[in-house]
Parts: sequence; C-alpha cells; structure tokens
Amino acid sequence: MRLFEYFCYAWLLKKRPVWSIAFYTDDAVWRKKVPDSFWYAFSEGKGKQHCHFDVIKVKNEKSSDLMKKHSLLCKLLALKADDRGLDREEIIKAIYRDVANMKEELDNDRKLLVAQWIDAYSGIPRGRLEQIKKEENMSYVATTISEHYINEGKLEGKLEGKLEGKLEGKLEKLQMLDSLYASGTIDRAKYKEMSAPIQKEIRELEDALKHREAA
Repeated sequence: MRLFEYFCYAWLLKKRPVWSIAFYTDDAVWRKKVPDSFWYAFSEGKGKQHCHFDVIKVKNEKSSDLMKKHSLLCKLLALKADDRGLDREEIIKAIYRDVANMKEELDNDRKLLVAQWIDAYSGIPRGRLEQIKKEENMSYVATTISEHYINEGKLEGKLEGKLEGKLEGKLEKLQMLDSLYASGTIDRAKYKEMSAPIQKEIRELEDALKHREAA
C-alpha cells in the first residue's frame, strides 16, 4: 500500500511515468514470498486493479557487484548490501564523486537525501566521515533540513523584489517538502509544521500579484 501511495505522489509531483521498485534493506528472514503487486479498486463494479512493482532484497546483493553498475542509486544501496571484502570508505568516496559529477542534474533536495542516507548508513566514525567530505570537496552538501533551507534562502535572495521569483521559490520549497514527506524523510507532524508558514506566504504573494495586476 505504501509503495502505491509513493507511486501516486510521484505522478502528481512530476507527471511522469513511474517505474515502481520496492527495496528491502532490513535483516529480516522472509518466511514467505513478498508480493510484487498491490491491488486497489475505486468501486466494487470495476473489480481489482493492480499496481505492479519489482522487489529487491538488498541484503542478498553483493556491494562489489552494485559498485560495478556505475549508478549513484546502486552505490547508495551498496552501503546496505553485503560489503564483505570491500572498504566502506571507498563506497562513500565513490558516492561523493558521483554527486560532484552530477551536480548539474541533482537539485538540493536530492543532495540532501543522499547526505542523509550516508549519515545513516556510512558505518564509519562521524569524524572520519567529515574528513572524507572535505577530501572529496563535499562539505557544502547540506546535511540537515535547516541547512538546506538556509542554502535555498541564499539562492532565493537573488530574486528579492520580484514577486514572481519569490512565489516560484516558495512553490519549489513546498514541492520539496511534499517529496520529503512522500519519501518518509519527515513525518506528518513535521510536514504540517514546516509547510504551514510557506503556504501562508504563497497565499500572500498570490494576493500581491493579483493586486499588482489589477493596478
């Protein structure tokens, strides 16, 4: 059910086709086969409709194999796979190098999610992780939501005085929060707390634009 909800969020936010994949990163023993579809229906008369998805148990994968895929997602998953015979620091360095090479493609909310994933699953001392960030010139990547908003605010400052620019910035922030909530990075209470002032500012900016157009 949760995967289907993410599927819907992804479509509503991006209006693009979605390839649904369920990644299991836990150590639990599967006593029965995990289903690869979720059925739903909008009315009894229509019968069952299915949302299909691929199921991947990351713990069954070798980190060394995932690292050969030359994919940022595979490198991230390598931190949760079977890493025997592989230096975890090298995995983290490879992830940071990919992020640096993709800096034009990755927006700040994706960089934030990458940083939070590494913080959660690096498996190395915090001090050493910070040292690797400096070595790979990645200290600028925001590691908390607060830092992320500070960085976003600096970018938005360039649009000061332009109502349209300010409104666009607020809408992007709200969309980012929607993404964080949809991905489970923040819970509903935190989402409501953080989104309420942004929604208020959006309404005020929209009203200001209407008044300016009327004038």
